[in-house]
Amino acid sequence: MTQETYGAGATSVGGGSSTASTSSTSSHTDDRPSIGAILGDVSKDLSTLVRQEIELAKAEAKESASKAGKGAGMLGGAGVAGHFAVLFASIALWWGLGNATGRGWSALIVMLLWAVIAGVLALVGKKLAQVKGLDRTTETVKKIPPALKGHEEENR
Repeated sequence: MTQETYGAGATSVGGGSSTASTSSTSSHTDDRPSIGAILGDVSKDLSTLVRQEIELAKAEAKESASKAGKGAGMLGGAGVAGHFAVLFASIALWWGLGNATGRGWSALIVMLLWAVIAGVLALVGKKLAQVKGLDRTTETVKKIPPALKGHEEENR
């Protein structure tokens, strides 16, 4: 085993590597970010993503609630006006039929007509009562797990 002396007093046994080669590898690793920096970036990005998703959900829910409130108010007003129109039309029908069949039978006929209309409206209303959810938020939240695994291309 031989000892060789290098410029700054470093010695190596058996012709090993010099200090120049170790300093070049340490400067090469300085170009890459540390694991702590990478984890910090991931944590920051994830936090930003979650905040953005929450803001999207809030905005989407607010927009839906605003539209639903305005629509409900308009439908309520239309319902009251329609109720009066139907009430007076029913009274006129009752009196008109009463001249031909008698007042008691005409009232029963008008009541049965309204019972059929109520049944049809209830069936149609049941089908239309399906509320649409938060579509865009649901879509973007589904993209988070592949992004965390490093598969961003699946989200495109």
